[in-house]
Amino acid sequence: MAETADIPAWIALFMGLYALGAALGELRSPGSWAAMLEEFEQREGLRFLAGLVVLSLGATIYLVNPYNPGDWLSILVTVMGAGMVLEGLVIFAFGRAFLHYASGMFGTINRVWALLSAGMGIVLICVAMLRF
Repeated sequence: MAETADIPAWIALFMGLYALGAALGELRSPGSWAAMLEEFEQREGLRFLAGLVVLSLGATIYLVNPYNPGDWLSILVTVMGAGMVLEGLVIFAFGRAFLHYASGMFGTINRVWALLSAGMGIVLICVAMLRF
C-alpha cells in the first residue's frame, strides 16, 4: 500500500507513462490520434464511453489524491483530476462539437502534439521518480 505522501507521485508516474506511451504510438503510426477522434465524433456509443471513462478516472484521481496546499505536485494532480472530470462532462454535453474542435487541432500538427505529450510524460515520470 502506498503512503499518503506518495500518492501524488504514483499518479504522476502513471499519467506520465500514459502520456509517453500514447505519444510513442502516435509517432510510430502518424495520424492515429486524428483517426481516433474522428471515430469518437461519428459514434454516439464511443463518445458516451469516452465521457464515462474520462469522468470516472478524473473523479477517482480527484478523490484519491490527498490534497496538500503546501505540495505543488498534490495541487497539480488535483487540478488534473478536476480537469478530467470537466472534460468528461463536456464530452457528455457537447460531444460531437467538442471532438470536432479537438480533431481540428490534431489535424495538421499531430507530430507536435505527440512530442509535447512525450515531453510532458517524461517530465511527470522524472518528477515522480524524484519523490520516491
